[in-house]
Amino acid sequence: MGWKTLDDMDLNGKRVLVRVDINVPVVDGVVTDATRIERIVPTVKDILAAGGKPILLAHFGRPGGERRQNLSLKQLVPTLEAAFGTKVRFGEDCVGIEAETAAANLSAGEVLLLENTRFHAAETKNSHELAAGMAKMGDVYCNDAFSAAHRAHSSTEALARLLPACAGRLMQQELSALEAALGAPKRPVTAVVGGAKVSTKLDLLGNLIEKVDYLVIGGGMANTFLVAQGVNVGKSLAESAMKETAAEILAKAETTGCQIVLPRDVVVAEKFEADAPNQVLPADQCPADGMILDAGPETVAEITAIFAKSQTLIWNGPLGAFEIEPFDAATNAAALKAAELTRSGQLVSVAGGGDTVAALNASGAARDFSYISTAGGAFLEWMEGKTLPGVAALEQ
Repeated sequence: MGWKTLDDMDLNGKRVLVRVDINVPVVDGVVTDATRIERIVPTVKDILAAGGKPILLAHFGRPGGERRQNLSLKQLVPTLEAAFGTKVRFGEDCVGIEAETAAANLSAGEVLLLENTRFHAAETKNSHELAAGMAKMGDVYCNDAFSAAHRAHSSTEALARLLPACAGRLMQQELSALEAALGAPKRPVTAVVGGAKVSTKLDLLGNLIEKVDYLVIGGGMANTFLVAQGVNVGKSLAESAMKETAAEILAKAETTGCQIVLPRDVVVAEKFEADAPNQVLPADQCPADGMILDAGPETVAEITAIFAKSQTLIWNGPLGAFEIEPFDAATNAAALKAAELTRSGQLVSVAGGGDTVAALNASGAARDFSYISTAGGAFLEWMEGKTLPGVAALEQ
C-alpha cells in the first residue's frame, strides 16, 4: 500500500479538499438515489471529527465546460445536509475569488460544496493551472472518488500532486478490497466474467488468465468461446468475428495454468421473452432456431464446486440473460453460493460493474459479498491491470 489514509494526516484546523463522486440521479431537482452520497458520509464525518473542514469537489453530468443550471451541484445541498447532519454551504465556482472567500469563511463543523468542476473545460484536460487554483483553498487533498480515479483530470490527478494527499474512507475501502482480490490474493482465485461481448473485455481476459486459477466465462461471451471450439450456437448472441481471438485466449490459458470454465449445458429458447418455453440441452446441441439464454444446472454445479474450493472470487458480469426470468437462474444460484461461502468465512468475494451489481442485488446475494464496487469503468480498468491516474497520484 503506497498511499496514505486520513489516519496518516494532521487534519485539526486544516481545510481538506475532498474529491467525491456525487453524480447521483436527479429528477425535477430531487435526488432519486442517494447511494453515492451515503458512501462518502464516513469520510466527511471523520474529517469533521478530527477538527478538519471538508471542502467538496465533484463533477456532475457532462456539461462540456459550460455552465448549465440543470447540472449545478447546488440542487444536491439538501440531500447532503440530511446525510451529513450538518450545515452545507455552497460555493458558486470551484476556483477563483468567490470560492476562495467561501473556503476562508467556512466555520468548524460545516461543509463546503463547490460548484461542478466540469463547468471548466480545463478540468478534463488535467490543467495544472486549474488545479493550482483549487489548491489555494486547501491544506490537504483527500481523494474519495475511486469511480473517477481512471480519469486524469485536474481534480483527480494534478491537484493530488500539489498538496499533502491521502485516500478517503471509500477509496481506502475500494483499494483494500481490490488489493485483496488481485494484488496479493489468497489462492485458489476464481474470476467470473460475463456479459455480451468478448470484444469489450479482451484486456480484462488477457490480464485475468495470468493471475487467476479458474476463469468462468458466461453470458453471450461464452457463446463466442463455444463457436471458437466449433460448436453451433444457433441464433444465440455470439461474435463470430472474434472466434480466433477466443481460441488464442483458450490456448494462452493452457500455458498460464488457468482453467477456463465454459458451459457444459445451456438453457435454450426460441424467443428472448419472459417465461418463454425453454429446455436444457448439452452445450453442443443448440438447435438452429434456438438461442442460448443461460447456463444449465450441470454448469452451475461445476461453478459452485469451484467456488467451494476457492479462497478468492472476483465477479464481473452475469452468467445469462438475468434481466428476464427464468434466464436469471444460473446467475442467482452461483451468486447465492458465493454469498453463503463468504458468510461462512471461506471466501473473499469482490464484485463490480453495472450489470453485476444489478444481478447480485436481484438475487439477494449482494449484502453478503465482501465488497461490491460501484465504480464501473475504474473497477474494470483496475481488473485489466491498468494504472489509474487518480490512484498513482496518491502513491507519489
